[in-house]
Amino acid sequence: MDSARTSVGDSTKVVGLVIGALLIALSAVMLVPVLAEIVAKSGDWEAFLSSAVVTGFVGGALMLANQTEDRDLGHRATFLVTTLGWLSVSAFSALPFAFSQVDMNYTDAFFEAMSGVTTTGSTVMTGLDATPPGILLWRSLIQWIGGVGIILTAVAILPFLRVGGMQLFRTESSDRSEKVLPRPGQIAVAIGEVYLLLTLLCALAYILGGMTAFDALNHAMTTISTGGYSTHDASFGYFDSSFIHWAAIVFMISGALPLVLYVQTLRGTGETLWRDPQVRAFLTLIAAVSVTMSLWLAARGDYGFFEALRLVTFNVASVVTTTGFASTDYTLWGPFSVMAFFILIFLGGCTGSTSGGLKMFRLQILGLLFKSQVRQTLYPHVAQTMRYADRTVSREIVFSVALFVFVFMGSILVGALAISAFGIDMVTALSASAQAFANVGPGLGPIVGPAGNFASLPDGPKLILSFAMLLGRLELLTVLVMFSKDYWEK
Repeated sequence: MDSARTSVGDSTKVVGLVIGALLIALSAVMLVPVLAEIVAKSGDWEAFLSSAVVTGFVGGALMLANQTEDRDLGHRATFLVTTLGWLSVSAFSALPFAFSQVDMNYTDAFFEAMSGVTTTGSTVMTGLDATPPGILLWRSLIQWIGGVGIILTAVAILPFLRVGGMQLFRTESSDRSEKVLPRPGQIAVAIGEVYLLLTLLCALAYILGGMTAFDALNHAMTTISTGGYSTHDASFGYFDSSFIHWAAIVFMISGALPLVLYVQTLRGTGETLWRDPQVRAFLTLIAAVSVTMSLWLAARGDYGFFEALRLVTFNVASVVTTTGFASTDYTLWGPFSVMAFFILIFLGGCTGSTSGGLKMFRLQILGLLFKSQVRQTLYPHVAQTMRYADRTVSREIVFSVALFVFVFMGSILVGALAISAFGIDMVTALSASAQAFANVGPGLGPIVGPAGNFASLPDGPKLILSFAMLLGRLELLTVLVMFSKDYWEK
């Protein structure tokens, strides 16, 4: 047995220990909807209590069976614990849906849970306005937990794994964050505090706009996590309030910005939000697209400019931040709108945020690569150096980013092809695959569009999309690397 295989084998107990701890924590969170059901005098509290018992038992058994003094994860085992951790949490988060009165089979329950934990926001549920409060709260909770989970994964794990150019932010975090917060645990706590503060401010804004406290809490959790689950079938179209819509725009964008920069900005040291090139590019993109499309809609006579600006900005922010809320069916605005929103599905927010997609920094690296190649063509004997945020971008990072984008686009096409094998039309298959890998939520067309629902899809496409959501959330290569022979052998 070679050293690589031995290294993976020796870390198995640590992987089991970590997953067991995650499941025990998840079982404790399941008790929160029990209280909501009891307060509302609903009869679904037993579903959450039984789910908590099952989850806690499995988690406890894993921890007892994998006790070890050596708790250091090797490089390869980190891929395993990251993937299995997210998969296990999603699998057990499905139990309340399967056990509850909403009467889901496990495939639908797993799809709903995976969509929630990965903050994608695609749903198979209908009749949300009459759904028991415990289930509604559970959907919001798993998105909120998944949102902060991916931030901590992006800050602590993905740079270490050197996935998709994320190593660019490993040095950045060390040089700047550690001057204020020398330990990773302190950084995690600070990020959690900012995440909670943003959630509370968002809930307060929604209450001031006229939401009930229950709606405000649920939508605040799914806004900051850029998840997109709502307590109403009409999503934000249910709320006839410009104030609520603009508040949602502000906080969707807030959730798509790097939370580490919030910490540094509030502490007055290191990089600030506006000085970050990702943030500037991200905000400029949303503003430019929103104003352009608003002028186009106003010129067509569909809306007045300010009403168009509100509707367009809300839905553009929702798609670009990969939140997935909808205030209206933007596919009815014509082919130009459909094509524009299809392109926006791929983009995503900033690194170190709750959003998915390609991420702004990767698009900027590709822009630098294009610029460098043009200069190299004009001046072939002059050495070209690429710099990003006052840092030299190495060839390794450029290659990593280019490879990620290639794998990302290729995966979407493979996913669409697999879905179409079940007789699904091209628009539905392609947009459903794209939104799943980008963790956006709605696709295009009457079935999976902003006014549609994934419930009518066969079980096969639902499982394919569930796997795509996990791949997209964990930056693809984190999961795909384990399917290679080299991962298990030297």
